[in-house]
Amino acid sequence: MKKISYLLIALFIVPTLLLTSCDKGDDTLVDSTPAFTLMKDYLINNGMDINKIITNADGEKFVVGPPATATDVPAYIAKYTILDIRSSEDFKAGHIESAKNIAFKTILSEAAVASKPILMVCYTGQTACYATALLRLYGYTHTKALKWGMSGWNPNNAGPWNSKINAQEAYGHANWTYGSTPSHNVFGDPVITTLATNGLTILKNRIEAAVETGFKTVKGTDVLNNPNNYFINNYFSEADYGAFGHIDGAHRILPLTLADNSYKGIDPTPGAKIVTYCYTGQTSAVVTACLNVLGYDAYSLTFGMNGMFNTNTAWKSNQWGVDSNPKNLPLTN
Repeated sequence: MKKISYLLIALFIVPTLLLTSCDKGDDTLVDSTPAFTLMKDYLINNGMDINKIITNADGEKFVVGPPATATDVPAYIAKYTILDIRSSEDFKAGHIESAKNIAFKTILSEAAVASKPILMVCYTGQTACYATALLRLYGYTHTKALKWGMSGWNPNNAGPWNSKINAQEAYGHANWTYGSTPSHNVFGDPVITTLATNGLTILKNRIEAAVETGFKTVKGTDVLNNPNNYFINNYFSEADYGAFGHIDGAHRILPLTLADNSYKGIDPTPGAKIVTYCYTGQTSAVVTACLNVLGYDAYSLTFGMNGMFNTNTAWKSNQWGVDSNPKNLPLTN
């Protein structure tokens, strides 16, 4: 009888334990919301979508031009903590008064002790724009980059942009076209691997990793010659896309934001190299920074349209040597 009683008890208890164990496991499941979604929701809810990094909530664009004349310089530099990320040798040869020479990898720690809105400075404005986007994403929303970099400040520093005045690699190139945009696919989201379950924490970790990696770029000639190696997004207006011409196969995903899901036109597949290009390489640097933080393998095409087809007569705005030339502003060393 005892054996039968023990058997009956066992038959009753074991299933009960199994059910209890299953119930407990379901109750303690970790939130399965993808890390990308947590970060995306945080960015949207806190006014930090891609378009809000390009132009912040106060209407301030990510770039600011140099002052018009030397007389305007004192009031101009008084507004900013100026961080110059050029080499120490070039900084010593001539820089903006009150600027501090720093390494790119220290921008977050330098921003933490800045007493004024930050002005990022580099050679051409491109790396500074990349840094500006990362700082805005990190919470330093009033950060700006010096448009055209030190090339636009003084003729002595204009070499990097002057070398592009006659750029015309795209002229007559087999992969330069004036056709319509290719059809867009709708992709899924990038996959971000992390133990963090908080949108802000994920965002900051992603920014810190992007700062450590540095500015990711590709040359226009590389993309022109091998467009099939890249997912290309042309950040032009619709009118300019046709009038200026574009790299064959280049998409035109603009607007490019999280809130309207237009970002889903970008390919998140691991190994897909996302190249954004614009007129100067400065806006594309901002977009590239955002995309890298979001989990894409993103690159900015250096010098933009200027670096491929500066001699194109269809455009003037943001064309170096036409509507944009270096100022003759003072340097100190």
